[in-house]
Amino acid sequence: MTQPRVCRIHHASLIVQNTEKALQFYCDLLGLEVDPSRPDLGYPGAWLHVGEQQIHLLELPNPDPVSGRPAHGGRDRHLALAVEQLDVLLERLEAAGIVVSKSKSGRQAAFCRDYDGNAIELIENSGS
Repeated sequence: MTQPRVCRIHHASLIVQNTEKALQFYCDLLGLEVDPSRPDLGYPGAWLHVGEQQIHLLELPNPDPVSGRPAHGGRDRHLALAVEQLDVLLERLEAAGIVVSKSKSGRQAAFCRDYDGNAIELIENSGS
């Protein structure tokens, strides 16, 4: 009998306090698209396409504190996204008032937080 194996990440879920506000960050700033096939789950939220994977936004009372978290998102739980034209995206985020910190690893990467304090790592896509 063969061993089952994990093949890939299907989606990651993030808790948000306001779906519409969160979509301003994820769609308007990061450029993600909403998957309209999300069924009525009994609470607001959205599914967002990220290549073949997804981010699920769950509008629930946020149990995570927004304050007291590490200033640098790399020292906090975070979602890492490969992006094209990292510098252009960082300029867009900074122009919108989003605080960005460069990765301390020396990679072409940076961290920011969405409007709910969720840490997001943005890594320049190397094509692999």
